[in-house]
This record gives sequence, C-alpha cells and structure tokens, in this order.
Amino acid sequence: MIQGISNEAFILGCSAIGAGLAMIAGIGPGIGQGYAAGKAAEGVGRQPEAQGDIIKTMILGQAVAETTGIYGLVIAIILLFVRPLLGAL
Repeated sequence: MIQGISNEAFILGCSAIGAGLAMIAGIGPGIGQGYAAGKAAEGVGRQPEAQGDIIKTMILGQAVAETTGIYGLVIAIILLFVRPLLGAL
C-alpha cells in the first residue's frame, strides 16, 4: 500500500473518484434531451397540427435517454453512502 495512506482511506478516495466519473454520465442525457427538445420545438413550429404526436414522441425519447443519467446517479449514491467496497477489507 502507499505510504501514509490506510487501506480504508484509499478505498474511500477511489470510491469518490468513481462516483465523480459516474456523474459524468449525466452530461450525455442532458445534451441529448436539450437537442431533442429543440428539434421538437422546431417540428411544432413547422407543423403545429402535429403538436400532440411530436410532444408524445419527444417525451418518450427523453424518458429513455434519462435512464442513463439516473443509473449514473444511483451508482454514485451507492459508492458514496453505502460504501460496498469497504466490506472487502
């Protein structure tokens, strides 16, 4: 092990880094949802009569895209608060 760092501190530090990396997963859905909303607004502007269909499709797509961000959040919460890797010591 690295001098001056206990095993527990090393695992907690690595868990914090892992949680940060897991939260990077929230960037993709944010960009994708913004792009989809922009395109939906553009579509409604071109065809106002199809507004209901466009909004339903956009919301379904955004719900699917949001799942990856939620998975990343769940992983980060588990790493920070449940600390499953400390049990391996």
